Amino acid sequence: MFDANVLILNQDYQPLNVVDVRKSLMLLFLDKAELLHDYPNKTIRTVSTDFQYPSVIRLKRYARIPFRFIVLSRKNVLKRDGNKCQYCGSTRDLTIDHVIPRSRGGGDSWENLVTACTRCNNKKGNRTPREAQMPLLSKPYRPSHIVFLRDYGGRIDDSWKPYLYM
Repeated sequence: MFDANVLILNQDYQPLNVVDVRKSLMLLFLDKAELLHDYPNKTIRTVSTDFQYPSVIRLKRYARIPFRFIVLSRKNVLKRDGNKCQYCGSTRDLTIDHVIPRSRGGGDSWENLVTACTRCNNKKGNRTPREAQMPLLSKPYRPSHIVFLRDYGGRIDDSWKPYLYM
């Protein structure tokens, strides 16, 4: 019944988060948010009333959110890299690799961590990609909050696109 996600916008229409339908309905019923877009062919039925199935809601009061950044975690690095090895493109036996090895001063940062399969990680060893002659498929980067919502938040509904700068 509640199988869709809902985009939550701040009062100034900035994307804040993606939540499930239950959470969005709670915000709507408590009059903390307003419905901007719904799924036209879906409704939520009670005994006496039909409700629109939300797709995009906007908070009525501005939520002060400190600078939003994506937490550096194994799961988020895998998401950023599309669950593919950044050396060979494999999707099996994935791990995290330091582009510049720790022993050479490489730290744990978005720009130094990539997804790698176990085979490529072992082959690269304690070398840089250039030394191992293993070029990266894409350059590692720090994703922004909006890009992360847009690209890795799951299925993007057409009604979300104007708010996610698509």
